[in-house]
Amino acid sequence: MTARVITIDPELPDRGVLAEAAAVLRAGGLVAFPTETVYGLGANALDAAAVQRIFTAKGRPSFNPLIAHVADVEGARALVTVWPPVAEKLARHFWPGPLTIALPKREHVPNEVTAGRSTVAVRVPAHKVARALIAEAGIPLAAPSANRYTQLSPVTAAQVMRSLGDRVDLILDGGRAGVGIESTVVDLSTTPPMLLRPGTITRAALERITGPLASPGVPERADEPRAAPGMIARHYAPRARVHLVESDMLADAVDTVDASDHSSVAAITWSARGFAAGSSLRRHYHLPGDASGYAAELYASLHAADDAGCAEVLVEQPPPDSDWDGVRDRLMRAAHH
Repeated sequence: MTARVITIDPELPDRGVLAEAAAVLRAGGLVAFPTETVYGLGANALDAAAVQRIFTAKGRPSFNPLIAHVADVEGARALVTVWPPVAEKLARHFWPGPLTIALPKREHVPNEVTAGRSTVAVRVPAHKVARALIAEAGIPLAAPSANRYTQLSPVTAAQVMRSLGDRVDLILDGGRAGVGIESTVVDLSTTPPMLLRPGTITRAALERITGPLASPGVPERADEPRAAPGMIARHYAPRARVHLVESDMLADAVDTVDASDHSSVAAITWSARGFAAGSSLRRHYHLPGDASGYAAELYASLHAADDAGCAEVLVEQPPPDSDWDGVRDRLMRAAHH
């Protein structure tokens, strides 16, 4: 059955619509909803059967954990056994917002949410619809991105419908997500704390509060439970094959593909040199030259390339600055073949 889609004002969400969506969630259903990062696929995080529906709908393996979205700090503390001062400081600086914190979980948090691990990832989203929905439902919402497993995350309700329209109960259309890539994830259960997934909140901004952050090691097994979502080698991938190309090599790459079938190739650039090289292609997406502006447009551009039927996307390598770590992580995983 095709999901119902209800348009909702992102600034003044209608209470009646929220109540309808909350009833679906409390009954064990799945609701896709906007967050400031991407669209999430929500279920009652305290209902193991409902959480399992997320994995089934997405085709997601059980070793890949979920993030529990809560309305406020009190909601986060209700899911964890400890709330250290560093968590309070991070929450004060970055919540509501695109930061996820992992801490030891309470017993009532289902293992389905955490991939059987002892920590749970929690976040207070900044999007008004997301926070209002959580408050109306009165439950934390487990919510990965609302797309099939490893595929490109959706930033609009229409993209959710194309990917999961026959697998969810309700889609709330609150317009386009603004941040554009998934949240930064920090594990505070380790010493020192660990940056599990980079995002638009930079390592430098975090380390001003946490001190030096460690980086995760490489899993020994492909099915080893991950500490956080987004740690699979191939992820965030469009249907088109993504190729990362250095700025000074982009013109040669464009010439090579242009000689064959330029109509099936797109370019995504950010620099003046990249713009000049990519402009000869029929599909060219020139994104902002700052990390946050680029992130806000990246998935939309990759979706547009897919919608145009492109088979290949040449992506100009982003700058090496640490502000671009989140973007670079998504592109490297999208380009993993």
